[in-house]
Order: sequence, then structure tokens, then C-alpha cells
Amino acid sequence: MSAPHRPAARWWALGVLSLVELIVTLDVTIVTIALPQAQAELGLSDGHRQWIVTAYALTFGALLLLGGRVADYWGRKRAFMLGMVGFGAASAWGGLAQSGTELIAARGFQGLFAALLAPAALAMLTVTFTHGRERNIAFAVFGTIAGSGAAVGLVLGGVLTEFASWRWCLLVNVVFVVAGLIGGKLHLTESKAEGDNRYDIWGTLTVTLGLGALVYGFTLAEAGWGRSDTIGFLALGVVLLAVFVRIQTRVAEPLLPLRVLLHPVRGGAFLVQAVVGSIMIGSMLYLTFHFQIVMGMSPLMSGLANVSMTAVIMFLVPLVTKILNTYGPRPLMIVGPLFSAAGLFHLAGITPEGSYLNQVLPALVLLGIGLSMLFIPLQNLALTGVEPQDAGVASATVNSTFHIGGSIGLALFTVLYHSTMESSLHSGNAQSAAYTDGYSATFIASAIAMIAASLISALLIRGTKSELMPQYEEEDTVVPAA
Repeated sequence: MSAPHRPAARWWALGVLSLVELIVTLDVTIVTIALPQAQAELGLSDGHRQWIVTAYALTFGALLLLGGRVADYWGRKRAFMLGMVGFGAASAWGGLAQSGTELIAARGFQGLFAALLAPAALAMLTVTFTHGRERNIAFAVFGTIAGSGAAVGLVLGGVLTEFASWRWCLLVNVVFVVAGLIGGKLHLTESKAEGDNRYDIWGTLTVTLGLGALVYGFTLAEAGWGRSDTIGFLALGVVLLAVFVRIQTRVAEPLLPLRVLLHPVRGGAFLVQAVVGSIMIGSMLYLTFHFQIVMGMSPLMSGLANVSMTAVIMFLVPLVTKILNTYGPRPLMIVGPLFSAAGLFHLAGITPEGSYLNQVLPALVLLGIGLSMLFIPLQNLALTGVEPQDAGVASATVNSTFHIGGSIGLALFTVLYHSTMESSLHSGNAQSAAYTDGYSATFIASAIAMIAASLISALLIRGTKSELMPQYEEEDTVVPAA
């Protein structure tokens, strides 16, 4: 079926689809603010605490490509409606969870249904607004909401946790889902992709189980890298991912065609995006803990304290867009991670007695400057030299690598945090000093990862501006920010 033709119907559809993008984006961060309360109420250890974030990010990232294919072949509106129902049910389950295991499982199911929702929403946006000024406006609105979703999640999570309960950080999704279902029923029309509709089930299973085993193995490393279970799960993850690569070379309709990954520019962009994900989902979680556990901030103040970085990013987006159009993505991709690294090194200097204005705010400003240089170029670089039939999977891979990088990064940073904190305690330091020592170690590791991202950009992202940037018609296409 075709997209809605009446102008009013199209704009109502944009509102519904933008609401969905806001839900799946803010759910990465909304629970972050609530973690200290949820951990205390459910009796979670620090090691298990991270899985409340990881379960969502890992399933979302690992299943995003399959979700896009399901939406294209089964029907985008149908996938959208099922995804909304499933996401709402998983959110209600998580909000009512009576144990850490229940909450982690619910977050995993949230990620599963988000992986169906997100690509369905973007695909319907694409077929609803096909060209011209309206398309530019629609993608600008959609991209702005995607870019601001993390900040909305932090503030909303702070408000709900402080004035209601951490459980409402999940239960509030039910309200959004009801609005989305009503809007979807009234204003969205069905559409499907033409052609073969075979699914790469074995590829999906091997990559999902492989990534899960790898992340779980890193989690077990907290008790020792030489333990048999640690080595076993890490080895299993590597083997399953190797099998996944093998499958992608042999099936007719691979989940992730290797030609998308093996292009040096795109491969470099995906690696940088994985590093960015590890910072945004992984190490920045510990800044929230520093605010609440060490500095004694309320959940609301903690959420507001985090927003300064997002505000810098949003403020600089127009300037970064002009620089991108003038000089191309390569300078931004090299310099941006260095700004971020400087901010993270500054953040590593936190102390129990330090103030937000001196120790944190300058770091968040530097991080905002650096990340603003990365978000927009990354979307463009994902489509460099890509064949038309691979454009969707290449764009989705950017989002997948962000969440997968966040999952792996969080597991590794958790191990580093615990080992550093335990060492500090054994040295006779106070609990608050041990906490900040652990947080500082994660920020130093994050800064080193950002320097590595700059080197990756310098080595792999080569070419002139016209070679690196897809040739979009100015009036017809706008690529939304990550």
C-alpha cells in the first residue's frame, strides 16, 4: 500500500514516528538515573547492575538488522504495531519486577521489540516523505528528536525517580505506547519491500549468541581472567562470531553482507561508532554514579547535571554541518575524538571533595564539542561507496555498532572499575575515594579509546570530500543525526 497522500496525514504520521524514536532512544538513558535505587531495592550486586543497561543495548544492537528485514518483508506498519505492543508489555513487566533477574529479562525483551520498532519507523518515514522540502523538514524533526532523546531520558528519569519511583522509568513507556498505538492505527499506512523475503536465521542466532557470550565472558573476568568459565565464554563468543562471518559468505540473503564492513572508510566509521557507544553507554554510566553516590545529588539534579553535554552537542550541530559541507568528514573524525579524550582525561581527575563546576562541567563541554564533530559525519560515512541495495543495512549497522560497542565497553569498564576500587580499598582509602579511583580508571581507559578512534580515522578514513560524502540532492535528502 502507498504512503498517505493528504498533507495533514503525513504530518500526523511524522508525530507518531517521532514519538517512537524518542521512546527507543530515551530508554537507553532513562534507567541510568534510576540504577542506584533499583539496585538497592532489588539487592543487585555491582556486576549484575550493569546488565540492566547491557540487556537492552545488546539485544537492540544485535537484532536491529533482523528487525529491519522483518519490517520490510512482513509489513512495516504490522511490525510497528507488534513492536509497540511488545515494548509496552516488556516495560510493564520491568516496572513491576520483583527481582533483578526479572528486571534484566524485561530489559532484554524491551531491546528485542525496540529492534523491530526503530527500523520500521525509519522505513515508514522514508516512504511517507519521498522528496522535496517536506522530506527535509521531516528528517530534520526526526533527527533532532533522536539526538535529544538521551537528554530527555536523563531528565525524565530524574524526575520520575525522585518524585515517584524508579519503577516509573519503565512504566511511563506504557503511556507512550498507548499513544503510539492509537496514532499508528489512525495515521500510518502499510508498506512492504519488493523482492525475496528470506531471513538469515542462522546468522541472527550466531551473531546474537556470540555477542552475548563475549559480553558475559568479559563480565565474568571481574572474578579473574584466567578462570575456566571466563575463558570458556570468551572462546565461545569468538567461535560463534567466526561462524557468523562464515555464514555471511555463503547465504543468498545475508543479515550483514561483508562488503558493507570491508570497505575501509565504512569499516573505520563503524569502529569509531563502536568506541563512541562504549563511551556514551559504558563509561558515562559511572559519571551518574559519581553524581548520586559520591556527590550526593538527587536523581533529578543528577539528570540535569548530565544534560550540559547534550546541550553543547545540539548547539554546535549547525556549525558542524557547515564545517562538514566545507571540509568534508575526515578532519572532524580526527579532531573530534581528541576533544573527547581531553574531556575524559579531565574527568579522570575527580575527587570526593571536588565540585561540579571545576571537575565535571569543563569535561562535559569538551566531550560535547568532540562528540558533535562525530555524530553527523558518522551517518554520512556509513553510506560512502555503498550500493543502493545495501544503503539500509549500512545505515542500520551504524546504530548496531553503537549499541554493541556500548555493551562490550560497559562490561570491560565494569571489570576495570571493580579491580581499581578493590585495590584502592586494600590500600586503606576511604569508600568514597575508592569509588572515585574506580570511576577515574574508566575515564582514563575511555580517553585512550578515543585517541585510538582518532588514529583509526586518520588511517582508514581517507579521500576527498566528494569521495567520502554520498552525493545527496540538497533538496531531496537529509540524513538524521545518530
